[in-house]
Amino acid sequence: MSNAAPLRRNLVTPLTVVLAALTLIAFYFVALRFIYGLGAVTNLNQGYPWGIWVVIDIFIGTALGCGGFAMAILVYVFNGTVYHPLMRPALLGGVFGYTLGGLALIVDLGRYWQVYNFLLPWHWQPNSIMFEVGLCMLAYTAVVWIEFAPAILERLGWIRLKRLIERWMFVFIALGILLPLMHQSSFGTVLLAMSTKLSPLWLTVWLPLLFVVSAILMGYSVVMLEAAVVTQSFDLPSEHQLLSRLSRVVGWLTVAWLVVRWADLIGRGAADLAFAGDLKATMFWIENVLFAGGALVFLTPSGRASRRASFLAAAALLAAGALYRIDAFLVGVTPVGNWGYFPSVAEIMVTVGIISFEILLYLVVIKTFPVLESASRSGTAHA
Repeated sequence: MSNAAPLRRNLVTPLTVVLAALTLIAFYFVALRFIYGLGAVTNLNQGYPWGIWVVIDIFIGTALGCGGFAMAILVYVFNGTVYHPLMRPALLGGVFGYTLGGLALIVDLGRYWQVYNFLLPWHWQPNSIMFEVGLCMLAYTAVVWIEFAPAILERLGWIRLKRLIERWMFVFIALGILLPLMHQSSFGTVLLAMSTKLSPLWLTVWLPLLFVVSAILMGYSVVMLEAAVVTQSFDLPSEHQLLSRLSRVVGWLTVAWLVVRWADLIGRGAADLAFAGDLKATMFWIENVLFAGGALVFLTPSGRASRRASFLAAAALLAAGALYRIDAFLVGVTPVGNWGYFPSVAEIMVTVGIISFEILLYLVVIKTFPVLESASRSGTAHA
C-alpha cells in the first residue's frame, strides 16, 4: 500500500466557489462557440488561425502537465528514489493538464464534429507532424491516467486490480517518458514550418530540443510550486529540503538551455535582433531574464535555502517557459498581409475557466484520494 493519504478537508470553500464560478463562465462561452461558431467568440483570423486557446490551453497547458514526465526521468532514469513522494501529485497534474488540453483542442477545431476521423486509420497522415503530435498526446493522456490509476483503485479498495496494474507499471513508465519527449519536441518542429513568418529570435533548427527541455523545466517548476503551496495552505510537513535538492538540478538544466539558445543565436548571426528595441526584442529579453533569474536563485546556496526565494524562482521559470511559447507562436510571428490579433474577452474567460477547472479538480482529488504522502505523515484526524 502507498503511504499517501487523502487530505479529507472541506470541499466547499471560498476558493472552490470562485473556481467553480469561473468554470461556469467558461462553459457558457464554450456553449456559444459550439452554437454560433468560432467567429462569434474569438478574434481569430486568416493571419492568426491559432490564438490563446491553442497556445495557452494546449502548448502551455500540456507543458504544465509535464511534472509527471519530468519526475519520472529523475526517479526512474536517474534512480532518484528520494523524490518518489512527489510522483503522485506530479502525475495528477499531468492527468488534468493533458485531459483538459485535449478537450480544449476540440473546442478550437473548426469542424469538431469530425474529430472521430483522427481515430480511423484510413484517414491518417503519417507524414504530418500535427498527426504525430495529436497521436502522441492522445496516447500519453491514456498512459498518465493508467500511471495515476493506483491512487484511484486504492481509494476504491480494488487492491487486486491495483496490484495487476503495478506489476506492469514499468511498461507505462517507459511510455510515459517516451511519448512526451516525442510530442513536446514536435511542438518545436511545428514552428519550423512557419519559415520566414517567425522571427529569427525563435526560428532555429534547435526548436525541438529547446521545446522539450523547457517543458521539463516547466514540469519541475510546477511540482515545486504545487508542493510549496499545498504544504503551506494545508499546514502539512514542508517538502522544502527535498525540493532544495531538486532545485539545483533545475538550475543547471536551465543554464544548459540558455547556453544552447544563445550559442545558436550568435552562431546564426541573429543576436543583433535582440537589441532592435521593438516588441519582439523586449519580449525576448523578458524571457531570458526570467530564465536566468530562476537559475541564479537555484544555483545559489542561500537561494535554495530560502523558501520564498525558491518559490519565486520556480514561478519565474514557469512564467519564462510559458512566455517562450506565447512569443514563439504569437508575438514572434509576422503573417503575410496586414493582420493583427488580440484575444477577445470570451477567449480569455475560456482560458481562465479551463485553468480554474483544473485547479478545482486538483483540490477535490487531493482531498478525496491518496495523493499526498505528506498528508499521511501529518495525520488527517484533525482536518
